[in-house]
Amino acid sequence: MIAAIGLVGALALLILMTVRGVNILIAGPVAAAIVAATSGVAWLPPLAAPDAPDFATSYMAGFTGFFGDWFFMFLLGAIFGEVMSSSGAAASVAHWIVGKIGIRHAVLAVVAACAVLTYGGVSVFIVAFSVYSLAVHLFREANLPRRFIPGALAFGSVTFTMTSAGSPEIQNLIPMQYLGTSAYAGWQVSLVVAVLMAVLGYLWLQSMVNRAVARGEHFEGRESDDDAEGHDRLPNPLLCLLPLVAVLGVFMIFQYPQRLGALSAILPPESLDKWALVVALGAGTVIALAIGYRDRIKMPGAFSRGATGAVVAITNTCAVVGFGAVATLSPAFQQALAMVQNLPGDPLIGAAIAVTVIAGLTGSASGGQSIALPLIAPHYVGAGADPAELHRTVAIASGALDSLPHNGYVVTTIRAICGETHRDAYGAVGALTVVVPMIGLVVALTLFAVF
Repeated sequence: MIAAIGLVGALALLILMTVRGVNILIAGPVAAAIVAATSGVAWLPPLAAPDAPDFATSYMAGFTGFFGDWFFMFLLGAIFGEVMSSSGAAASVAHWIVGKIGIRHAVLAVVAACAVLTYGGVSVFIVAFSVYSLAVHLFREANLPRRFIPGALAFGSVTFTMTSAGSPEIQNLIPMQYLGTSAYAGWQVSLVVAVLMAVLGYLWLQSMVNRAVARGEHFEGRESDDDAEGHDRLPNPLLCLLPLVAVLGVFMIFQYPQRLGALSAILPPESLDKWALVVALGAGTVIALAIGYRDRIKMPGAFSRGATGAVVAITNTCAVVGFGAVATLSPAFQQALAMVQNLPGDPLIGAAIAVTVIAGLTGSASGGQSIALPLIAPHYVGAGADPAELHRTVAIASGALDSLPHNGYVVTTIRAICGETHRDAYGAVGALTVVVPMIGLVVALTLFAVF
């Protein structure tokens, strides 16, 4: 009973601290320490019984384990995004989309720009940085309340694109190493769910914006706003799509090593899973550097910012993965996991519930998958779940409750990038990144059950 109270209370405290602006690198360990204390886990190794776990070691094992597994993907993704931004390629693609859609559809333009960049391989953190200045320009021109900018950025980045089949984002790649699947697993259902989430989410977001405008809300400028000058020097947008096409193309080729001919002997299939993204992002970065050659003086700074941004992004996630690692030591967590694993009926439903809950506890889709899959994948595959269906179910499920207020991406986007507060901005973010994916998950489970 005490362990359950401690686990729930620690999660509530973690959410409260992040909403109040406490750094996640502080909030994560503090909340995890409470879980340890209420679960009978010693805080330090010297205080633990022989071979018994302790808070410090377990937290850092979760933290450094995720860092070691995914640092190169975060690093190259961040550098790729910064090079795309510094060369003007990201802005060029975004403005091209705006030109095709029109200023009257400013919200749709922001969502579409984020979706193209995300599915093109740019890290979701970097997409928010890249599109924010454009979003400010569009919302100012359309006189829309800027508190909805975080919602538009998040919806276009971490919902229907992040967990869809073929996406090079790590949330779609992690299941591969545990299930032996490809990034295109369950693509037929994924396509239906992605379209549904895109349409439903956009209509909901536009409705929220329209109601706010009807109440008299409008755009409020800040001295720090980008004046959006210099767009006449942007490179050709069609040329700027090449790095994105290269990321997707190389990623697809390396997902099917039999198409590589003699090269497949050098790179055996088991080495290509998540590392295909490293090769793909490397290729995209080289092409983006070529496109931005006239701005080559900016590139050292772009690499530096990318490296710094990668560390910030991955450590924010690692902080909640560490919390999740300690949470798994709680008797209450183990009881809940055992209960979920023994749910009667379709194993996909049990897997969806397990991943959703763990992603919510960790505040991270990727972190939740990394903790959940080693525990549940063998069980559910053994119970008869199709690996491809399980892959897609887990990916979609991980992208729902992960977006609670303490999520690293949510905190970074609302506060650091957009300069908003959770009170003003999280309502839209939560609706679009929690409720909409939950609806998508239900539809996916239904389609898998029927077909």
